[in-house]
Amino acid sequence: MQWMTLFNKEMVENWRNKKWIWVPLVIILLAILDPISNYYLPQIIEAVGGLPDGAIINLPEFAPAEVVMMSLSQLSSLGVLVIVLMAMGTIASERKSGVSELILVKPVSYRNYITAKWAALLALVWAALFVGLLASWYYTNILYGDLSFKSFLLIFIFYGLWLTFVISIIIFFNTLVKTPGLVAFLSILTIMAMSIMTQIFGHILEWSPNNLSSYIYEMVIAGEVSSDLVATSVITIVLSLILVFASIFTFKAKELAS
Repeated sequence: MQWMTLFNKEMVENWRNKKWIWVPLVIILLAILDPISNYYLPQIIEAVGGLPDGAIINLPEFAPAEVVMMSLSQLSSLGVLVIVLMAMGTIASERKSGVSELILVKPVSYRNYITAKWAALLALVWAALFVGLLASWYYTNILYGDLSFKSFLLIFIFYGLWLTFVISIIIFFNTLVKTPGLVAFLSILTIMAMSIMTQIFGHILEWSPNNLSSYIYEMVIAGEVSSDLVATSVITIVLSLILVFASIFTFKAKELAS
């Protein structure tokens, strides 16, 4: 009952802050930006004055799988940035203002407090991801060719695990520091550092969460879920849960120390 009360509070607060409106809209925009702009690029060029005399532009013909990866690429860069900025003050702001102390004195379980906020963010991000990828899938089928609904669902589920990991990182740094800006900086730095490490030591870190997108592309091309994708998904889930438990421990230690 206590957990559901905290969870409902977070859901209502996200609605009052209009996050349930602008976050899905931004994700939809990012997801359909490349598919639409690439398809209508010749018309866009013509509308702004066309090419110089004698200039020729040869546009490649994109396969549906490549178009979907365009959407995931945008979500992995700008989409992650939007999520970090949206969630950077989830706990840090309440700790800084003293609101968390008022809530925890009731008493409220540290575990319930952290996991309710984590779950509320996941609900928002997964819902936004669903409508964003659904819009991308719709335009992909209309403009580039058929992509099965099964492939869409698998892309949504597996890529959702990556965003779950991102949310877990943000929650952890929310419990570590009280400044939202610093939470955003540390979260982005961690994600970038992991990406660089995965590229450098790719032969060792084959199941790094950063490899989810590449395995998703292979899945769409091959039409089947590979063992590497399953293993990477399991590792991503485990790391996300470790971060959540670490967040509870860190938050409890910080609050008791203060």
